[in-house]
Amino acid sequence: MQRPITESILMRDVESTNSVLHSQSDMGIRLSIDDFGTGYSSLNYLRRFPINTLKIDKYFVNQLIANSDDATIVQAVISMGKSLHQRLIAEGVETQEQYAFLLAERCDERQGHYFGFPMVPQSLAAILKAGASLIPAADQG
Repeated sequence: MQRPITESILMRDVESTNSVLHSQSDMGIRLSIDDFGTGYSSLNYLRRFPINTLKIDKYFVNQLIANSDDATIVQAVISMGKSLHQRLIAEGVETQEQYAFLLAERCDERQGHYFGFPMVPQSLAAILKAGASLIPAADQG
């Protein structure tokens, strides 16, 4: 099980949060920081808390092609996360260019409307049973 937590929730009561997160981690619950990069957390907490995954906020993904600063931030977060042995998920992927950039940067997972819009579980099951891919045909190698 993976449980996302926003940066702002992590910072409310650091000592209590640390205790709770370690208890959950000891039970096998994998933890992720949602909307990473938009909050006010210290990088020190990435070492203290048992975090497994960083979810890069869609705000940065949305502008990474048009804004070199956002691209640099995304590259830095991916590099830092990899160095800390964390999984990286980019939120809000909407274009082939964003997808290609994140793939080239070795981002572990990508999510967003580029792959499909929200659907009910039965629709997803039908797609998977039919053997269809959720990766657009132009991007399948």
